[in-house]
Amino acid sequence: MASAGCKLLETTVGRAAMIYKAFSHIAHYYNLIKRINRFLKTNKVDLVVVCDSPSFNFHIAKAAKKVKIKTLFYVAPQLWAWGGWRIHKLRKYCDKLCCILPFEQDWFSQRGVDVIFVGNPLLDRLGPDFGGYKRQYAGFGSKNARFAIMPGSRAAETASLWQPMQQIALRIKEKYPAATFVTVAVDDKREQILKSSQIKGFECQYAIGSVSDTAREADFAIVASGSATLQVAAVGCPMVIMYQSSRILWHLVGRWLVKAKYLSLVNALAGRELVPEFMPYFSSIEPIVETIEQLLDDRDKLAQLSDELIQLAEPLGAGSASEKVAQIVGEMLG
Repeated sequence: MASAGCKLLETTVGRAAMIYKAFSHIAHYYNLIKRINRFLKTNKVDLVVVCDSPSFNFHIAKAAKKVKIKTLFYVAPQLWAWGGWRIHKLRKYCDKLCCILPFEQDWFSQRGVDVIFVGNPLLDRLGPDFGGYKRQYAGFGSKNARFAIMPGSRAAETASLWQPMQQIALRIKEKYPAATFVTVAVDDKREQILKSSQIKGFECQYAIGSVSDTAREADFAIVASGSATLQVAAVGCPMVIMYQSSRILWHLVGRWLVKAKYLSLVNALAGRELVPEFMPYFSSIEPIVETIEQLLDDRDKLAQLSDELIQLAEPLGAGSASEKVAQIVGEMLG
């Protein structure tokens, strides 16, 4: 956004966190909200566009409403998964919602929100025909499997998942000595952090920000829960999905907040456990290693997964999401 000429008031990417892990950043965001409130009151703003992160963006939308500025929400808050009681806030503060998952249009529309499904911007460049990404696995040999490791874009994710993902890779290497690994880092800085915490005996190549390209070349992926799972699905790469949590926090808070049966985007979209998800993952890697080995030794299952993942993701890349949202912004500006 900065390179496109946007004046940045704050860069929040490094502080991104999921569900109750966001509690540790409350003080920072409280001060940021006050700054944005002052900005909206003292500057001429025609439209506020907020993206995801409802815990923060509801405050921004509320501030915009107070000074009679319209607000567009791009990427729907996942109220269908947890915190559904906040729907009244969305109805009150949101003038238009652009969602990126097909089922969300009906879910939010039934609850009185002006909503439209625009597709998924991360899949724009892959579509509209995903059929070419399907894998047959006919000549696949698990002993030479190529793995993609994706420990996430958030600092909190990589801090909690990178070590166990490496441990899983080492266990896989014991059974399949010729297996190779490519790890995706969101940027050069994150690559250096990952390299500095690489455990003894683990070897891999690194790719910068190339989730789809890396998954396309891999036979299997180990992925942190998040938007990357949809990119991996779109190129038909079978995967397991992980998200680490504190056992204490999960039982005290998390399991009472989360209402969705499936927590990963892929399985939520499928309405069933299409791919194995370990969410929350606490400490033992044994079930994850066992699941991966079982899948690697079943060519038919891998081919079936590849086909089903592509069928699942294809509707998300049916059009240019970014262009659609830009058009809606123009219409709202009049």
